[in-house]
Amino acid sequence: MSSFSRRARLIGAGIAATALVGTGTLLGVGSASAHVTAAGDDLTQGGYGVVTFRVPNESDTANTVSVSVTLPNLKSARTEPMPGWTAEITKDATSEEATSVIWRAVDGNPGIKPGEFARFALSAGPLPEQETVEFPAVQTYSDGEVVAWDQPTVEGQPEPDKPAPTVTLGAASADGHGGGSTDTHVVETSAQSESSEDDSDNTALWLGGIGIALGALGIGIGTGALLRARR
Repeated sequence: MSSFSRRARLIGAGIAATALVGTGTLLGVGSASAHVTAAGDDLTQGGYGVVTFRVPNESDTANTVSVSVTLPNLKSARTEPMPGWTAEITKDATSEEATSVIWRAVDGNPGIKPGEFARFALSAGPLPEQETVEFPAVQTYSDGEVVAWDQPTVEGQPEPDKPAPTVTLGAASADGHGGGSTDTHVVETSAQSESSEDDSDNTALWLGGIGIALGALGIGIGTGALLRARR
């Protein structure tokens, strides 16, 4: 198969895969869109990363004015500055590990209005060495209503009404840096492959040019000999 054909097939496969991922994302939003959820990219067991909590407002009349999250005893927990909100991290008096974080709307900020949602980011680590981690949350409204998102999700059973925000952690690599080194290796390998393929293409073009030149030279020599023979 030619290099062009291989590239065309890879591009086509990439477009198809992207379309499937996009469709899956859109389909997955519906069931969890009304829940407080947690998510993060490249989170690994024992590693550090950013966990983002998505908080939608489920009330038709009141605003969300505070969100608190229970943390799994983290050595490091830092909140991202968010205009209109304060953030307070509670630590264990003995171990000084972070046990919870609460975001509150400041005076003059209505909070999260009906029909809206907000994202709260937390840089955390090292994360527990387990496949999934729950972050039980409590959502407080301006009318005094308090909603606890703390019910565990059990595999094989229906999703509870108020599931605790949960993230899935990848396995840590031998060097303790999660999947980063693997990703770097993939990028380097891909770059080396592309470089090798480009070199092969350039070599083929160079050899093809030489072949054309030699062919033209041969035709010229043959034509000259034929003319001399006719004379």
